[in-house]
Amino acid sequence: MFNPFRYIADFLHLLSFLVLILKIRKTRNCLGLSYRTQEIYLAVFCVRYIDLFMYFVSVYNTSMKLLYISSTVFIIYLMKFKKPYCLSYDSASDDFPHYKFIYTGAAVLALLVHTDLAPFELGWSYSIWLEALAIIPQLHMLQKIKDVENITSNYVGALGVYRFFYIVSWIYKYSLTGDVCWTSLLGGIVQTILYADFLYYYLISLKSGKGMSLGV
Repeated sequence: MFNPFRYIADFLHLLSFLVLILKIRKTRNCLGLSYRTQEIYLAVFCVRYIDLFMYFVSVYNTSMKLLYISSTVFIIYLMKFKKPYCLSYDSASDDFPHYKFIYTGAAVLALLVHTDLAPFELGWSYSIWLEALAIIPQLHMLQKIKDVENITSNYVGALGVYRFFYIVSWIYKYSLTGDVCWTSLLGGIVQTILYADFLYYYLISLKSGKGMSLGV
C-alpha cells in the first residue's frame, strides 16, 4: 500500500540529520546540541533495525535504515571526537539523567503496553518508546540555554514535524485498512506532546523572523 505521508515523514527525518550536520560544519561548533539525545537515537536505530541483514524488504527500506544509522554515527563522531567541533560540546548543560529515566522508562513502557513478549517484538516496542523519549535531553538542554540558534531550532523543528506526519500516515493507513498499531500510535502521540512547547515557540520565531527564545 502506497502511503505518501510515510514517505514525507521519512524524508523529513532524513532532512533533520542533514540540517544538524550542516549546523555543526557551518558554525564549526556543536553548541546547544545534546550528545545524549544522539546517543539514544543511535540505540533506537540499532535495536529497531537489528534485522537489517537478516532479510531484505526493498532497496528503499535498506537504504533509509543505513542512512539513519550512519548519519547518527557521523553526528556523534563530530560531537565527541572531531576537532574543532567536539571542543565546544557543553557537557555541563547536557546533564539530563538519561540512563535513569529514558532507557529505564522506555523499558517499563514497552513491557506495560506491548503484549507480545517475543524478543524481536519487545525490542521493536522498546525502540518506539525510546525514540518517543529521546528528545528530552535535547529539550532540557535548550531550556537551560533559552536562546536557540536558528539552525538548531530548524533541526528540532524538523524532528517535530516528521513525527506529526508519521501520525498522519498511521491515520491514513487506518482509514484504508482498519489496522492500528497502538504502540506506534501512543509512542507518536507522546513524542508529539513533548515537542508541542518547542514547536509553539519555533512557529512564533518563524512568523516574527527573529531568533528563537524558549519560555519567554
